[in-house]
Amino acid sequence: MRKTHLIIKLTNSMLIDLPTPSNISYMWNFGSLLGVMLAIQLISGVMLTMHFSPAITLSFETVVHISQNVNYGWFIRSLHANGASFFFLLVYLHIGRGIYYGGYRNIMVWNIGIFIFMVMMITAFLGYVLPWGQMSFWAATVITNLLSAIPLFGEMLVQWIWGGFSVSNPTLTRFFALHFILPFVLVILVVLHLTFLHNEGSNNPLGTPSNLDKSPFHPYFSSKDMLGLMIITLILAPFSLYLPFILSDAENFIPANPLVTPIHIQPEWYFLFAYAILRSIPNKMGGVVALFSSLLILFILPITLHHKFQSINFYSLGKILFWSFMSLFMLLTWMGAQPVEPPFSVLSIHLTLMYFLFFPIFMMSFKFSDQMI
Repeated sequence: MRKTHLIIKLTNSMLIDLPTPSNISYMWNFGSLLGVMLAIQLISGVMLTMHFSPAITLSFETVVHISQNVNYGWFIRSLHANGASFFFLLVYLHIGRGIYYGGYRNIMVWNIGIFIFMVMMITAFLGYVLPWGQMSFWAATVITNLLSAIPLFGEMLVQWIWGGFSVSNPTLTRFFALHFILPFVLVILVVLHLTFLHNEGSNNPLGTPSNLDKSPFHPYFSSKDMLGLMIITLILAPFSLYLPFILSDAENFIPANPLVTPIHIQPEWYFLFAYAILRSIPNKMGGVVALFSSLLILFILPITLHHKFQSINFYSLGKILFWSFMSLFMLLTWMGAQPVEPPFSVLSIHLTLMYFLFFPIFMMSFKFSDQMI
């Protein structure tokens, strides 16, 4: 009885009576929506696991079996696959909002959030390999081979991950085990993310101190979250019910064949920006370094950006740079889906250079604006 009372008390303090800045907008809905999407992915993933066999001779057939013979298996699979795309879309919007409104100033919340993003990318890649279609097999071969660029022990590391001398049955088994475990690691990281967020308090569009002008979370902001949930459901449902394969690659409907290489190997759309950066560097080691740097560079924002106002909404130059960066991200995503040939190869190099130049220019723009103020 005492434990139940304690849980109710914690829930009230964390969700119902949580002091929340009165002026936060619907841009602050993405966090709660990501929590819902994580729950959907966990539940649908566990249900798919009950019918999946991680063996190269059975994997593709079990996916077909789930879609054709299991009650509502087609819907669960579609919800899981399309849910991953919506999950990443919301993450990118969440990170974008954090950059625009100065969310990186809360250092622990930001760093844990970026780490969550990186674990998500690993988890999604592992899951993409499991259906054992043509694109799954060759994506696993290409991405794992990148580690061979590491000096001294790169080749040994690749063979250890493969469990042999090529992507085969041990690889699939290991990927399945990790794909099942990592979402629960994500849950732990999300709890840490929320703990530090509630300890420091949310930021707000005006960038005012977090201890000023607060209202209870419920009902003022829970109603906003419910509206956001209804909107995302209305968007996700048609994709899962009527357009289940619109975001899938046609090559992945062909069983994996190590003897036939697809004409154009590419990952899912949410990896394309990083894939474009990887391909833009002609050197293998340089490409791997650029790939990891494109993610790790987000950790420097709390260290390098110290400006007077919390939000860049007060900096005209900062706003221009932010939307330029968003355009760069979308262009890199488009480049990742194009073949490696002129003019796309040349444009990818220029866009990659601009991607990395954005961060020092962004930092200097605030220093210049603060001096003008």
